[in-house]
Amino acid sequence: MATYRAMMITRPGGPEVLAPVELPLNEPGPGELRVRIAACGVGATDLTMLGGNYAFAPKLPVVGGYEIAGRVEAIGDGVTGFRVGERVAALSVHGGFAEYLVRGAGHFVPIPDEVSDVQAAAVILNYVSAWQMIHRVAKVKGGESALVTGAGGGVGTALLQLLQLAGTRTYGAASSRKHDLVTRLGATAIDIEGAALDRLVRAREPTGVDVAFDALGGANIRRCIHAARRGGTVVGYGFMAADGGFAKARMFFDVFATSRLLGRRGTFYGISLRYRKDKKPFHEDLPKVLALVARRQIAPVIAEVLPLDQARKALELLATGTVAGKIVLTCN
Repeated sequence: MATYRAMMITRPGGPEVLAPVELPLNEPGPGELRVRIAACGVGATDLTMLGGNYAFAPKLPVVGGYEIAGRVEAIGDGVTGFRVGERVAALSVHGGFAEYLVRGAGHFVPIPDEVSDVQAAAVILNYVSAWQMIHRVAKVKGGESALVTGAGGGVGTALLQLLQLAGTRTYGAASSRKHDLVTRLGATAIDIEGAALDRLVRAREPTGVDVAFDALGGANIRRCIHAARRGGTVVGYGFMAADGGFAKARMFFDVFATSRLLGRRGTFYGISLRYRKDKKPFHEDLPKVLALVARRQIAPVIAEVLPLDQARKALELLATGTVAGKIVLTCN
């Protein structure tokens, strides 16, 4: 029986629980594609999945890997619109830390020739999340002001680039070692290690920003609420990675309730939940993002490119909180 390599989460724990395994290589069933994976993005959700309680993944043991780029190798019965050899991308949610992925054809989106596999894997989750928060959730307009926390991270750098294209005045809150990157991406750097975030923002925008995007949660979300103007919007995202049910509940309460009590519109964004409910927006937005990469209007910030068998190292690096941009794994 033919097999393929994968990095499996064998038990709850940290990056050390990732183990190389050989899995049976199956033919695609009706309506499915088999894709040989070329690159897979690594993100905060992959760290969360290590604990074995991520809501959108199967129970352990499971192969992680949230987003993939690869090439169609086999096509199941009834599938139209794809051809063998075609390069495609998918929001896999799990199964990406591997050499192959078999999944329903409805999950895949073609990759333009001008976009590399590494670039494609780097934008699927982060840049579609940023695009949807900007254009579908906050409905940002040119000339408005915006605050991004975690501005040096994967989604943060995506938000900075896409907000610049949208024509906003953007403030990126990040540690001082990431300020040069924030500035290069067109934003004004705000030091999260300095004074209170809302005071630093209001020193530049006295009435507050029109929209704040917060990835940090905890006590920080209240600073973001105060940094936004009355009538402005606060978007919280990435809170599925919070430790403990109480922490998550507190964050959701602040986003939905506290912001409203203070006269702001608070909302939460999660790409997985939206994708499960309706895949159409993702299939509309990923091609837009890939086209921006193809035209060199945006360039994903790639922190590290590592081989698949170094997935453990990739997650260890990500867990340090020092990574600027995206880590990508490749399969040769």
